[in-house]
Amino acid sequence: MKKILLTGICAMLSATLFSQIFTDNFDSYTAGQDLVTQNPTDWDTWTGGAGTTEDVAISSANPSSGANSLYFASTGGGPNDIILRFDQVYNSGNFTLESNFFVETGKGAYFNLQENFTVGDVWAIDCFMLDDGTFNLKSGTTTNLSTTYPIAQWFNMRIEIDLTANVWELFIDNVSQGTFSNPIGSIGILNLYPTNPTTEGGNDVAGFYVDDVSFDHSVTSLPPVNGGITFVSSIAGIVSQTVVVDGTVRNLGTDPITSFDIEYTYNGLPAVQESVGPITLASLATYVHTFATPVSLAVGNLPLTVTVSNVNGAGADASPADDANTIMIDPIVPAVGKMVLGEEATGTWCQWCPRGAVFMDFMETNYPNHWAGVAVHNGDPMTDPTYDTGIGALISGYPSSLVDRGPDADPSTMEASFLDRIVVAPKAFLENGATYDPATRILEVSVTADFQSSTFADWRVGVILTEDGVTGVAGFDQSNAYAGGANGVMGGYEVLPNPVPAAQMVYDHVARVIEPSFDGLANSFPSIIPSGLIQTNCFAFLLPADWDETKLHIISFLRDPAGKMDNATKETITSAVANGYVNCATSVKQVSSEETFGMFPNPTNGVTYVDIINNDGENVNVTITDLSGKIVAQRDYSVNGTVKLPIVTNEFSKGIYVVTLTVGESIQQQKLIVQ
Repeated sequence: MKKILLTGICAMLSATLFSQIFTDNFDSYTAGQDLVTQNPTDWDTWTGGAGTTEDVAISSANPSSGANSLYFASTGGGPNDIILRFDQVYNSGNFTLESNFFVETGKGAYFNLQENFTVGDVWAIDCFMLDDGTFNLKSGTTTNLSTTYPIAQWFNMRIEIDLTANVWELFIDNVSQGTFSNPIGSIGILNLYPTNPTTEGGNDVAGFYVDDVSFDHSVTSLPPVNGGITFVSSIAGIVSQTVVVDGTVRNLGTDPITSFDIEYTYNGLPAVQESVGPITLASLATYVHTFATPVSLAVGNLPLTVTVSNVNGAGADASPADDANTIMIDPIVPAVGKMVLGEEATGTWCQWCPRGAVFMDFMETNYPNHWAGVAVHNGDPMTDPTYDTGIGALISGYPSSLVDRGPDADPSTMEASFLDRIVVAPKAFLENGATYDPATRILEVSVTADFQSSTFADWRVGVILTEDGVTGVAGFDQSNAYAGGANGVMGGYEVLPNPVPAAQMVYDHVARVIEPSFDGLANSFPSIIPSGLIQTNCFAFLLPADWDETKLHIISFLRDPAGKMDNATKETITSAVANGYVNCATSVKQVSSEETFGMFPNPTNGVTYVDIINNDGENVNVTITDLSGKIVAQRDYSVNGTVKLPIVTNEFSKGIYVVTLTVGESIQQQKLIVQ
């Protein structure tokens, strides 16, 4: 082990000044004893201090050089968790981290760099060495660089970072694997931890040796006037989506920056140019510029370049090489006719549920034509019991989300799941039609499925009504764990109180009803469905007076036999009416022309009559069910000729019912509206 501090200016090389070097080859320690116990000055454990299970034993089994190395092994992660704090937190200059690794066959390795000296505060970079030989450097969910490493042999890993210009470069055995920019601009800690998570593509088994760890840093000499683009936010999405462009300008000179011009170019279109100033940007300070004009994503893996120019109105600055930064954008091409259903489990009582609301709004804003979002409330005045019970069986807590009825996940992951699902071609295209009578508030919805390929078994459709702009008094206060900002920024909830008063809350995407059930309509289609089948199923709703029909959305879904969502579609009442209502028959077998079925009055609030012609004297049955399928009345008749059969509705609740008339083997159904 050695640690050398060079005081004073020793040399000048390429406008840099060397100042610090650290190296440890572990050969001065006693094998079999813990690292931090023997050297608590340089090394530490995650929770702090020696003599815990987080410490790691010195190994003499497989050194890269000399006699010793470190060995980490785990199934599922930990308990070893070792940190090395650098001599200071670095946010400028040139920093190099170097180490030798040996990853065992069928296992993985991991380390990270953290932003400052506070353990677990902010990760600057994650390095995953997976069991298949993949080497990934990631910032959060973004993969900055992916390459390979040699399995079951020692190799040298080196990361060279120009922290001033934000250029990171990875070397394996002295061969560059590529460069990237990082949203985190400082580093303070190296963390070694045995994990190989399945969420990153590993097999959950870690086993690796580490030897010859070192770092050094050099100070960069700055010119008077120089601005650079040190970071461009990564952009993901779908083709034709419009996305904001953010570029980070850093003052890479000694003089303050008071103004600059900035532009971006993409897809061969004219540059989008904007000017910034007057401002005061101190040396090494950063300014994040969001362009007023968003970019429309095009097909293909195309570069987007952000460039700064005319710093302080002086034309070219001292270093044109750092004026531009380029990212690659490869948007997803959605499957034709595909819409993804997202369901969020939430409640006004749930202190973390503002997170779900924020990400639901994010999805609606960014993917309005491909995303159908539903906020399913629990334990508050907006709860629909059928929907709440259904989703409650599929989640482990609140907030939660289901994307196309996939795995239970945090709402913050909805976009990633959406991007996986939007490329999956649906079995059928869906179209919503509707009729709406404002006087009776009866909404009838037709859902037409156009099957693009053959399939079989229990495919189902259903309809969800959601409402935006929902407000109320009692029970509408929103519990808010983000109040005060201690739990981070969350879409503005950090500046709101806990709870947020009902007067300040407006709820969107609220699930009002799901019909006919959480799983959809049984027998929606034949058990064997040929390609090209076009079939319509119909649903009816009596809208309560306190629902605002102008803020309702009709979301229909197609559920596959395994319970997952194959497709969805979304309309307002106005747009569904414009599509046209398809008056579908729900009968098992149509009656003959001599067997007519009339019903009057309809709607009714007393007695209605079923008119039939039964010239063959067959048995007659009249059954009335509600929309859940529950029988509310039933009677058999022995009649001949033309007759009127009464249905007394005085004891029925207001709503929509289905009247089933069975004459012999012929069956026909009609809706009855009770006011």
